[in-house]
Amino acid sequence: MSEEPTFPPSEPGSGEVARMGDTPELSEDASDMADAGVLDSQQSGIAEELAEHDEAGNAEDTAHDAPEPPVLSDVLLAAEELWPESLAEEWDRVGLVVGRPEAEVDRIMFAVDPTLEVIEEALEWGAQLLITHHPLLLKGVNSVAATTGKGRAIHRLIEGGCALLTVHTNGDSAVGGVSDVLADILKLGDVQPLMPAVNGLVEEGIGRVGFLPAPEKLGDLAAKVFLTLPAVAGGVRVSGERDALVRKVAVCGGAGDSLFDAVRASDADVFVTADLRHHPASEAREARLDGRPYLIDLSHFASEWLWLPNAMVALGNVLADQGFAAELALSQTNTDPWDFILTPGN
Repeated sequence: MSEEPTFPPSEPGSGEVARMGDTPELSEDASDMADAGVLDSQQSGIAEELAEHDEAGNAEDTAHDAPEPPVLSDVLLAAEELWPESLAEEWDRVGLVVGRPEAEVDRIMFAVDPTLEVIEEALEWGAQLLITHHPLLLKGVNSVAATTGKGRAIHRLIEGGCALLTVHTNGDSAVGGVSDVLADILKLGDVQPLMPAVNGLVEEGIGRVGFLPAPEKLGDLAAKVFLTLPAVAGGVRVSGERDALVRKVAVCGGAGDSLFDAVRASDADVFVTADLRHHPASEAREARLDGRPYLIDLSHFASEWLWLPNAMVALGNVLADQGFAAELALSQTNTDPWDFILTPGN
């Protein structure tokens, strides 16, 4: 089992983008006059008045220059700049789920899943916006009554004054998205999309494929991935010879077995993804005489959690560039659905 990753604690003021604003200081002239021992009492009084005036002026300037918290519509514009909704797959449901565009947003929390536990965590921290990778309402519903799990989630968000924004396959496809993070972790070069986006840039699309700096053993590559992931019950599963050398790597955060045709077409030595099912994985092994692409199967949650810190920093930077300040934090809740696993000898 890998070690727990170091998450920022989900307490008020933690995991935040610091608000801008400098502490007011005395001007050199006023400070020198106030501190000089040669000044008589009258001169000292004048110097103190100058210092007080200077402090007040600087405080006023600081208050004027300090960035204001955004409203929800400002955050939506920043999110659209990073993760355009046009990049989402046709079947997907992304964007704002709950929230008033004019509502002020001081605190933003990122998570993989909008589970009730995550929502309670966000509300306890005081978040006015929860950004999750997975949609709450991917399939149509006829009711949001609090008698269902999804209904309770929506009720708690509205009652707690917390908006919900989904960044799903648009976050997968965008530059700096889920698969780009996996490619960066593996230090892949000459990276290209596995399935280029129809409505995006040439470097955007689902999945990535690139080259390791040098050939590596399959077992070593799997271990490298394993050690970067948050600890989950399922660990990492590998299909292939442990000592086989690999160089060209295809990656896809989240469920990737729909991409096998693209992986084979890319001539990748190994495919790193999540949620591989028996038949697609078995057929992929049978399709080529040499057994490639080898497979490294990750936890769905863990493979996509890796994107959250990068997404948080990226959004904070865009908001800062637009003159806004908000506190941003990562959820501390592990939403992987599995609690333990039994293996031979364990």
